[in-house]
Amino acid sequence: MSGHSKWATIKHRKGAADQRRGKLFAKLIRQVEVAARQGGGDPEANPTLRTMFQKARDNSVPLDTIERAIKRGTGELEGVTYEQVFYEGYASGGVALYVDVLTDNRNRTSSEVRTLFTRNGGSLAEPGAVAWQFERKGAVILERSVDEEELMLVALDAGGEDLADEGDTWRLICDPSDLVALRAALDSSGIEIISASSTMLPTSVVNLHTPEDARAVLRLIDVLDDHDDVQDVYANFDVPDDILQAAAS
Repeated sequence: MSGHSKWATIKHRKGAADQRRGKLFAKLIRQVEVAARQGGGDPEANPTLRTMFQKARDNSVPLDTIERAIKRGTGELEGVTYEQVFYEGYASGGVALYVDVLTDNRNRTSSEVRTLFTRNGGSLAEPGAVAWQFERKGAVILERSVDEEELMLVALDAGGEDLADEGDTWRLICDPSDLVALRAALDSSGIEIISASSTMLPTSVVNLHTPEDARAVLRLIDVLDDHDDVQDVYANFDVPDDILQAAAS
């Protein structure tokens, strides 16, 4: 399994710290608002909003806060207009980074993202330089204690494409259009999930062999991820578990 996926799981585990700083809530609310603006305020008729709504609820965002974000998105309440922008670049060792941003000031954010790349051993690239190395997928993370056979029986009937053992978790992959149905099938079967979201998975990976190499890549990912406008950072590195844990500690 790619280092990108392992690091995404580690980032989820540290979500409580982000939540205390308010960053996780702010990012989830912004995603809900943009989804409502782009596809309407009815989660049943807007699959992206439904996914963002559930993701916010999974992370304990209050229901009234989510509802206000939806109303801002549909124009029922006054709010800021956010633009979605993707930045592409490279970290140390040629690792490709694909950065998903929602911003109300594109010039400011572009300058700040470029500075973060430059100051942390990376380089910003032209649009299209690395996007082809990723593909959009739905990803469901579950506790490793879930029975594999039961999980596969439910998943295969609901659009599941691949199941990966990631140590203390399972990662179930599907087409993004099947994510809502897959989650509903798991819920109705009583299978508890950790998270379910749309993500970008690398089609090929760069292997990192030392804690120093991994630490340089993770440092850039972390500073980008900590930026208020950055929603997600996707990367195409692979690294052994022991080196990843040493770099992350």
